[in-house]
Amino acid sequence: MTTYVLLPGFWLGAWAWRPVTAELRGRGHDVHPLSLTGMGERAHLARPDTDLETHVTDVLNLIRYEDLHDVVLVGHSYAGAAVIPSVADRMPDRIARLVFIDSGPLPDGMSQAEFTPPEDQARNAELVRTVGDGWRLPPPPWPQLAADAFELSDDTLERLTRLSAPQPWATATTPVRLTGAWEKLPRLHVLCSFGVEEVRARAAAVPAFRHMAGEDWDHRELFGWHWPMFDRPGELAAILHEAG
Repeated sequence: MTTYVLLPGFWLGAWAWRPVTAELRGRGHDVHPLSLTGMGERAHLARPDTDLETHVTDVLNLIRYEDLHDVVLVGHSYAGAAVIPSVADRMPDRIARLVFIDSGPLPDGMSQAEFTPPEDQARNAELVRTVGDGWRLPPPPWPQLAADAFELSDDTLERLTRLSAPQPWATATTPVRLTGAWEKLPRLHVLCSFGVEEVRARAAAVPAFRHMAGEDWDHRELFGWHWPMFDRPGELAAILHEAG
């Protein structure tokens, strides 16, 4: 049996992991999908000062109060980039492996917002200002984003639209603070948007990708949508099972 903690990216809660959670539990594992503060069933707790530190504390407290050890800590998108390295940096003795789902760790001092291209930064900031009351990033138009994900059902798109919550913008603008302790842990990269060779090329050329260079990474390619828990949940669960 392996202990998993599953963290979703922007706009999503623990509900997004439901098929993956069911598959892993069916294989006998201990699985903890977590809705970070302000997301999912905890959407009512969102505040303008809900930031990356809040989300890191969410995970640290789950591990501490549930007395979890040898955790396979799984982060999708934002949670992979910012949350799981920060958690592992502070509590490396409780983590067995880090799994980055279509994501990679931000370097110390960089925020999630800074990682996006300048035009995306400007567009998101304008959405926060005009639609998000100055502190929330609204969910994207899911049917439009999913236009090329042919395996998504109408029910899945309906759930995405109905259950997604605005993302507290401070979670995107808070820079990560890392000492490097997390880098001693085994790491798995599940690639959906591009392959291993492109990751290695970017790591060599772009400073922000430097943590993805080297031979201490394991890689699995699962090409499809950026959100594989929706279009390929069974295959994603199988990869996580193998990682455990």
